Amino acid sequence: MKRILQYKIIFVILAAVLFATSCQKKYPGNVDSPYEVVLKAIKIVNAGPGGNQVVEGVVDEVTKTVWFPRIDPATDFSAIKFEAEMSEGAQLDKESYAFEFEEGESAKSIIIKVVNQKRFREYLVTLRLLVPVFGADFDKPTLYDFSNNATKYPDFTSQLTRWTGFDGEYVLIVSRAATGPHLLKVSDLKNNVINPIPLNLTGVSGGTFAYSSGAQINGHTYICNLAGSATAQLKIYHWTDPSQPPTLIGNITPADHGVAGGRYGDNMSMDLDENGNGYMFFGDNNGGAVNPRDILRVKVTNYTTLSEPTSIPAQAGITAWMTMTRVPGTGDYIQTGYAAPIRLVNEAGVVDYALSNTAVPLNGADARVFTFNQERYLIMTGAARAASDATDFYVYDITQGSNTKEALEIFNEKASKPQLYKFSLKGASNAAPGTQSGFFITKDGSGNDEKLTLFAASTDAGFIIVEFPKKTLED
Repeated sequence: MKRILQYKIIFVILAAVLFATSCQKKYPGNVDSPYEVVLKAIKIVNAGPGGNQVVEGVVDEVTKTVWFPRIDPATDFSAIKFEAEMSEGAQLDKESYAFEFEEGESAKSIIIKVVNQKRFREYLVTLRLLVPVFGADFDKPTLYDFSNNATKYPDFTSQLTRWTGFDGEYVLIVSRAATGPHLLKVSDLKNNVINPIPLNLTGVSGGTFAYSSGAQINGHTYICNLAGSATAQLKIYHWTDPSQPPTLIGNITPADHGVAGGRYGDNMSMDLDENGNGYMFFGDNNGGAVNPRDILRVKVTNYTTLSEPTSIPAQAGITAWMTMTRVPGTGDYIQTGYAAPIRLVNEAGVVDYALSNTAVPLNGADARVFTFNQERYLIMTGAARAASDATDFYVYDITQGSNTKEALEIFNEKASKPQLYKFSLKGASNAAPGTQSGFFITKDGSGNDEKLTLFAASTDAGFIIVEFPKKTLED
């Protein structure tokens, strides 16, 4: 009996072992595949206008991408041929590849496959054209912010500063606050140093306000009073040294230009060439049914000689904070007011073209057109008169077109008009939204455009300075 019991125990153990073994799944072991699909090196063998240039590529196996130096645009991109080092037995899926560049494109990417039997691996290959680049790099702004976004410049409160000027070296603040009109050196502002340089106001007097608007041009400072009565004299002062008393270069009466009852000095537009020749414009802020609104134009010679005060017509929607800015090197002027579309006019105010009311925000003021590094730009700053108005600074690309008019026509017809740059000064709406913009172009030692500096300011919003380098090719 004892021996039988031992046999039964052995049998049970053996049965259990056999059952457990039969329940386990059997997986195949790892088998090394001979069909690897790794791209080790690659080069283009038919680049260039003659199809005989070799361009070496760089493979990133982690991201499965291929990078090449920029390629001559005269290359036949419809049949790019690669020579590649790959895993043993592998080959590219095609003998040649087409990179179809559309107009205006400077880079194109396609997917190529490394194939080995039934296995394959994909790589994203990007080719970039070796083409010149123009304009400013708006992806690389350097901002100096004295607006409501940061620490607003203190004089921009209670509508005490309604006008400013900018010439790249100085910012002019025409302040009615206790500090009075003064200059700020741009180099100080870049270091966050606030060091107001007061203007000597000896002899500055008269008008509803003795100082109201102004301009800063090539180191020359101009300020005018507010001539708000039927007989008021519009006085215009000039400084080259802020510590010295100014020169009264203009004392214009209604009899000089033939418009009785006008109010001038709420705004001041001034564009002079390198010799100090051009015009200054003052929009009437007292227009009505009896006295239609006009613009007072004054000729400037050699920075300080004023002559020929003339009344020219103002277009519908032109307001107290209108501007007329000259397109450099042309006889074109950009006329704006916060309730009117941008208009292209001549020095007599005759309209040659107007953007639609919806092409850009209608409250855009002090619009300017200029060229930097062979690209043409339109800039403007929103004037916040209505509660729905934004005090935003805008930059648009209007390079296409052989002249200013054609550029505005092409821009106006575009369905989409994205901004190259936009920045909000976060100004609240107010009854006197004096608003300005400005630009300055820094040249290199050879006289080429090197850096673009832009400026924007508005009543109770403060001001900003923002710099952009010229665009360069980058690998």
